[in-house]
Amino acid sequence: MHLTKEEERILEGEEGWTKKKAMEILVAIGDINHASELIPIKSAHVSGVSYKTIGEAFEFVNSLEGTVKVESTLNPIGMDIEKWDEMGISIDFAIKQEKVLAAYKKLGISAECTCVPYLIGNAPDKGEHLAWAESSAVLYANSVLGARTNMEGAPSALAAALIGKTPSYGLHQPENREPEIRVCVKCNLADADYSALGFLIGNLVGDKIPLIELFSSSSVSSPSKDELKHLSAAIGATGSVGMYHIKGITPEAGVEAGAEETESKLSEEKIEIEKNDIEEFYIENNEPDVIAVGCPHCSSCELTRIYELLKAEGKRRKVRRDFFIFTARAIEQSVQTQRIVEKIENFGVKVICDTCFVVSPAFENYDCVLTNSGKMLRYVPLLCGGANARLCNTKECVKEAF
Repeated sequence: MHLTKEEERILEGEEGWTKKKAMEILVAIGDINHASELIPIKSAHVSGVSYKTIGEAFEFVNSLEGTVKVESTLNPIGMDIEKWDEMGISIDFAIKQEKVLAAYKKLGISAECTCVPYLIGNAPDKGEHLAWAESSAVLYANSVLGARTNMEGAPSALAAALIGKTPSYGLHQPENREPEIRVCVKCNLADADYSALGFLIGNLVGDKIPLIELFSSSSVSSPSKDELKHLSAAIGATGSVGMYHIKGITPEAGVEAGAEETESKLSEEKIEIEKNDIEEFYIENNEPDVIAVGCPHCSSCELTRIYELLKAEGKRRKVRRDFFIFTARAIEQSVQTQRIVEKIENFGVKVICDTCFVVSPAFENYDCVLTNSGKMLRYVPLLCGGANARLCNTKECVKEAF
């Protein structure tokens, strides 16, 4: 990989140990992936921030010095920084989690801990290069916003943040962003159907970028931003692909997907998804003892909708099951949302910031989780003490709470 003179000086340690280590990581990744050079990035998003997942490895982060060169945000940590005691988090975990957060803050990374950085100000424009490590955000950035990022790991995203650059390979290059397989959806979709669809697509396409053809009808609206968020999260949870195309949504879909050579390639391999494929995700296998939504973190629109559903279903009653909603603190504290959150909590629902169900030790004592999230459907059995997860649309999640 070609390095500029400045990059060579950094690699040789002339700008300190921290930058040297960061450059070593980037060069190693670049060499492995046959990148020709490093390119500037607009922003970084770093994962592996919960003490539950990073453990004592955070001491490496704590040993770093200097500050990041670009806007940088963090993924969810293992607790709500203000309500950790209410969550039942131990004082030992809380102290260690605060040390992890302090290590990243010392480097100049924003302490807003969320999986939806694009909803709290870190929203890239079409064509901008990023180094993001949260899979749901990577798919959303590439597929909905038209930005360019590979699915980074925590070390590579942090290294890119410290240098302000990333190796130019993979989804940073236009020729690697073309669709390779056609997915034809033969039914109407809404709400958690997009979580089910994403779960299926991730399993079926492997590492091939899909062109998703949604059912077309005058009575069917395009997926909302929140539905696309859940689609992205579920594909990222079950697959190893960093983007998808939907005509009319993905900014470059009309170009790459319309090319003659691409169309010919897509006609060779096609997957069809029927209504019964989606409905299989809603089989009632176990009785839920907790309801959790907000994976990825809820938007202000989702919080408003959940409040309206609670009001209609609850009729001033309190929920009878544990019900958690996860969102970003910047969203929870916004003027338009703050009053809605208060009203939601009046029903006995707990609104939690900074963390989520799968990265916090607070949620490991449940047997069955009801959720509208395909990402949780994938990760709850793996990361939450072996609990089962059931998929349900948002309205039914609220109904089950009572």
